[in-house]
Amino acid sequence: MGIAVAARQVLRWTVRTAASSPLGPLNLGRCHLQPQCVGCGLFCSSTSRSSRQSPQHNYKLNHVSEKPATELSLQSLVDMGFTDTQAKQIYEAVCKVRGGSAAKHALSTLAALFVLGLSPSSVLKLLQKCPQLYTVKESQLQQRIENLRKLGLVEGSLQRVVAYYPQILTVPMKTVKTVVAFLREKCLFTVQQVTDILRDSPAIVLEDLGQLEYKFQYVYFRMGVKQAEMVKSRLFRFTLEDVRCRHCFLERRGLYQTPDKKGRTTIANPILDSILSANQDTFLTAVAKASPEEYEVFQRLIAREWQGQEEYGIIEADSDDYDEEEEDEEDEETGGKAGYRKRRNK
Repeated sequence: MGIAVAARQVLRWTVRTAASSPLGPLNLGRCHLQPQCVGCGLFCSSTSRSSRQSPQHNYKLNHVSEKPATELSLQSLVDMGFTDTQAKQIYEAVCKVRGGSAAKHALSTLAALFVLGLSPSSVLKLLQKCPQLYTVKESQLQQRIENLRKLGLVEGSLQRVVAYYPQILTVPMKTVKTVVAFLREKCLFTVQQVTDILRDSPAIVLEDLGQLEYKFQYVYFRMGVKQAEMVKSRLFRFTLEDVRCRHCFLERRGLYQTPDKKGRTTIANPILDSILSANQDTFLTAVAKASPEEYEVFQRLIAREWQGQEEYGIIEADSDDYDEEEEDEEDEETGGKAGYRKRRNK
């Protein structure tokens, strides 16, 4: 329904734009109408017929018709469905964007977002979040939207992703495909899991692949968490520092153990979602059972410890050596695939 409404909105704007053009109904006096029948031609004077056939007049008419009638203006924005206030905000924002490409592509970009099914207020909010969208060509925008659809972001999910993280439409298709290939080939996420990651953590498309791999390795090896639980907990919404800090705090308090080679622990580890998704007060009260003061002191100490590790090149995620043959028995949650293999630089 939203797309149908948006399509009607864009069509209405197109008709209004055409009506306000030099060749629209309000300006018919500027050109001569062709007679609709032979009888009508008898009422036309020879002067008017000669003027219609005048090369000079034809040149002027063609010149006027070739002039684009989609220049950015307050009225064109209002015609698209924006209120006067919203139109003024968009117009001023476009003027502030450096370079001439913003004004050149603004209307076509707005039309593409409307066709996506977004309301005028939603379009304004996402453009305020990401003014760079004004500079994206309509063809690029359409290609990137279509690519996200091919990756499994269907109607509804696609609109929510764009509204939550509009920067995803500024990322080249090649970059998105590289991240998707990394998740599939190196981290062994399934196709559906990759779709869920893009839907819940779209900022992953701009994350450094080295940091992304280290985060995955840390959670997989140090915490013993499998792919399905990573997706469920929306792991990639959180920074590596957040993950490590909370995990190490629980580990030092004896509330978390790294599973052995067969995935066994002597205590019941809290699930990853309860560790990451809870706010700090809930995490300390329900999971870590500690005071805010204890956690604050720990954060300062662990920051110094990590700084020392970085100076000596120590990487915790690579410190645990797993036997590959025993790992083949693990990870039933990945649809029968063998578990992730830690790849070492030779």
